[in-house]
Amino acid sequence: MKKTAKFTTLALAAMMLTGLAGCAASADAATKPVANLDAGTPASEIRIGYFANVTHAPALVGLQEGIFAKDIDAKITTQVFNAGPAAIEALSAGAIDAAFIGPNPSINSYIQSAGRSVRIVAGATTGGAALVVKSDITKPEELKGKTLTTPQLGNTQDVALRSWLKGKGFQTDTTGGGDVHITPTDNAQTLALFQQGKIDGAWLPEPWVSRLVEDAGAKVLVDEADLWKNGAFPTTVLLVNADFLAKHPQTVKQLVKGDVDAITWLNDNTAKAASAINEKLKADAGKGLSDAVLNRSLEHVTFSADPQAQTFQELVQHGLDAGTQKRGSIDGLFDLRLLNQILKADGQKTVSAAGLGEQ
Repeated sequence: MKKTAKFTTLALAAMMLTGLAGCAASADAATKPVANLDAGTPASEIRIGYFANVTHAPALVGLQEGIFAKDIDAKITTQVFNAGPAAIEALSAGAIDAAFIGPNPSINSYIQSAGRSVRIVAGATTGGAALVVKSDITKPEELKGKTLTTPQLGNTQDVALRSWLKGKGFQTDTTGGGDVHITPTDNAQTLALFQQGKIDGAWLPEPWVSRLVEDAGAKVLVDEADLWKNGAFPTTVLLVNADFLAKHPQTVKQLVKGDVDAITWLNDNTAKAASAINEKLKADAGKGLSDAVLNRSLEHVTFSADPQAQTFQELVQHGLDAGTQKRGSIDGLFDLRLLNQILKADGQKTVSAAGLGEQ
């Protein structure tokens, strides 16, 4: 049985700047890994959050193709979110146990909770985000005084935009003021506002980049891949509640196995992938994507279980530059032991936690 819900975030800005309720912990507890991944008990249910985005294709096909159902013994319940901070709110409140989510909300939750709240246990998607603008905007300098949107305050694309703008000499703030006005907006509403000429652009994940390009005549001003070494930056990782991991490592391992198998399916079935993704998008969002949008989206993403841990210290700095997180350590954020057990058993190359946790 699948249950779908959306979470509102009326106090999101205050939550992100002052800490997540129920997550206070001592610094001593921050980096302690699960002592024994063979301990604990299997869970009877696992509640998984994800977004109806192409960047969440491993979750989409994992559900659509029955991969998760095959790999996971527990009952699977799902919830669909628009962006990461809302999913973090649900994860922190105990409404879900795991989420396919962007890196910056993961970082923020970990720092706010002094390392107690969450662990990244695998990657999912690399790439697939960009700043798209009106066709008459040709260079960054022309963004002064313009209005841009992102999916949600503090989400990965919101942080990327604010950090990039700061690097270009622009000032922004979390209330929409500054040299460039940033108004976090639901993705579907962003498309409508752009079509109506009420905003000048947006930093978005796929398929929304391609929707604005193909359906609304936008152009890409900044492909985020151009800002990273070898174009590799994490868009979606698999994040779990740290207490759930400690109590039910067997079930988390099954979820990670499902993620790995879904990624393998996507990479081995490129001819079928678009159709499977679209069917799940129709089920979750009520409407699928055009062939042009879906094909363009898939050209800009890579599916991989490697969470690109080596990029996370830079992502921390982006959050500080954006003004959406406080200073803190991310040592211990990753626990890739279960992932590497699975990869090794499958004859695949293991991945690194880049000194930021267990591997």
